[in-house]
Amino acid sequence: MVGWSLAEQAALAGWRPAHLARRCIFVLMTGGPSQLETFDPKPDAGSHIRGPFRAISTSVPGLQLSETLPLLAQRADRFSLIRTLSHDFAPLHETGLQLLQTGQLARRGQTFPHWSSVVARYGGRSRNQTSSQILPQPLDTADSRADLGQTAGLLGDDYQPLAAATPSNEDRELLRKHYGDTRFGQLLLQARQAVEQGTRCVTVNLFDRRTDDVTWDCHGGEQVGRGTIFDYRDHLCPQFDRALAGLLDDLAERELLQDTLVVATGEFGRTPTINDRKGRDHWPQCWSALLAGGGLTGGAVWGTSDATAATPLDRPVSPAELTATLLHWFGIAGDQLPYGPGENPPPLLATTPLTALWS
Repeated sequence: MVGWSLAEQAALAGWRPAHLARRCIFVLMTGGPSQLETFDPKPDAGSHIRGPFRAISTSVPGLQLSETLPLLAQRADRFSLIRTLSHDFAPLHETGLQLLQTGQLARRGQTFPHWSSVVARYGGRSRNQTSSQILPQPLDTADSRADLGQTAGLLGDDYQPLAAATPSNEDRELLRKHYGDTRFGQLLLQARQAVEQGTRCVTVNLFDRRTDDVTWDCHGGEQVGRGTIFDYRDHLCPQFDRALAGLLDDLAERELLQDTLVVATGEFGRTPTINDRKGRDHWPQCWSALLAGGGLTGGAVWGTSDATAATPLDRPVSPAELTATLLHWFGIAGDQLPYGPGENPPPLLATTPLTALWS
């Protein structure tokens, strides 16, 4: 800590060497998944809202998921849900990606660091540890000229997340057994390999661009966002369900889950009403996240959305609060890290973490 300011030292007041053993796998559901077809179904709403899929019971009494996620439903006692992520900024991918991964929006030419870059700078490091990887690669800027939240920003090149390492030649039977031999399965297996080998922060881009594939961006459009909610049923959710359930099983079997926080979410949700192309459009007013491992209480639900999953009824959660929670997991108080010149610079992240998730 030699050479660090008093404010930087204060930000690490709760930091302990034990935090070096902690890991995080952040699964970015690129494009913004529908809350109604995944983590927050509304079986009592009209068909134009609830869609064509049923809600199913889970291993936690009273908790339901969409029928598109049967394997995760069986493991609901292993994870918690936030159902009230929300923001009031523009309903753009770039906006959501910045808020979700950095906690704030770029301004006046200044971009802010990905949460893993903050961990790399302030979270301590032991020999042979890699602080951060992005799998399979950072988001493709060909989709947008705006910042997408996956650089070190103002922290500089020394703290850039690393691109994917070469995947190991692990038995493909493990891939088929646990994860499914799909893009999602391969990426989440690679993420598990990375944390087991010592990488502290792994961000998984389930898609690294939105223009070439059917992604979670289900507008039903002819070109961009051409997926529909039926692609959730037929492709996206079955692959995601098996891959994420396999990751939780694999981490648990290897006794890594307690020290590995797993988060899965997108940059916003989707409109409560299905459009005339069998899709849903951008909706940042309410969406969901799944959190597992890291000593979290399983089976818990943070916040309740209204009858159409359109707005939070209680406990609204800003994306910045989720970012602050990731830093808190590594013993870092983002609201005590200053940036900029002057005697009283503003904090890097003026938001407190969701510590009640651990109660």
